[in-house]
Amino acid sequence: MHELCRTVRFCLPLSPRPDLSGSSNGFAGSPAPVGLSLWQAIDIVCRDIPDPTSGYVINIKDIDRIVRDRLVPFLQSAIVARPAASPEMLIAELARRMESIGTPWCRLIWRLSPYHAYEMHAADLSVCIVRVSFDFAAAHRLHNPALSDEENRRLFGKCNNPNGHGHNYRIEPAVEVSSGSSALSVMQIEQLVNTTLIERFDHRHLNEDTVEFGCDSGCNPTVENIARVFYELLAPVVASAGGRLRSMTVWETDRTSATFPA
Repeated sequence: MHELCRTVRFCLPLSPRPDLSGSSNGFAGSPAPVGLSLWQAIDIVCRDIPDPTSGYVINIKDIDRIVRDRLVPFLQSAIVARPAASPEMLIAELARRMESIGTPWCRLIWRLSPYHAYEMHAADLSVCIVRVSFDFAAAHRLHNPALSDEENRRLFGKCNNPNGHGHNYRIEPAVEVSSGSSALSVMQIEQLVNTTLIERFDHRHLNEDTVEFGCDSGCNPTVENIARVFYELLAPVVASAGGRLRSMTVWETDRTSATFPA
């Protein structure tokens, strides 16, 4: 069994435009922007056994055609006629349109911006996953007091600098909400994350200023441990607001990230 992911980028004009054809730049986005437009993208993930003749799970041109012929016009209509419609309800309609076509899709990810995404799985259209990105700046030192100074330097290298070092962290909670109209909104998720995590850890020295990663009683602030601690702090808060935190991803740099639970 294989999974194939195809990303289809497109632009939705803010005014009615019956003809969405005529653009050939699929990399930047097709349809192309006309006047003021919203750039968006949809990832279609298909799972199946590759065809023995073609080697394809599905022809990616078929995915492009389905998204641009069936999903983009629906979103264009919603932008004009229902601008206040919740993305949780709209992505459910996108998923139902995918179901009616009969493709072996398993996940649909609708990216409203580089920092906001809605995800729905074919196995359960009653819930969707909201992903929102945040950033914060913090210093830390990687050090295990059970080891000697020499062992710490050998294990952690520059990250064991006695005065610490800093990162511009990025975090992305994945929050499961109902696909109905009473879903937890992005603004509510932002408030929960800001009050629970950002205000607590932003511009702090994690080892010196926080209980969770303190030198005496806390855990070593590796990116793996930060992801776990942030998940454990945020999960009950999200649950009390009517959602469910599926996972927390933390990027220490653009090349290093950890997700908990995996």
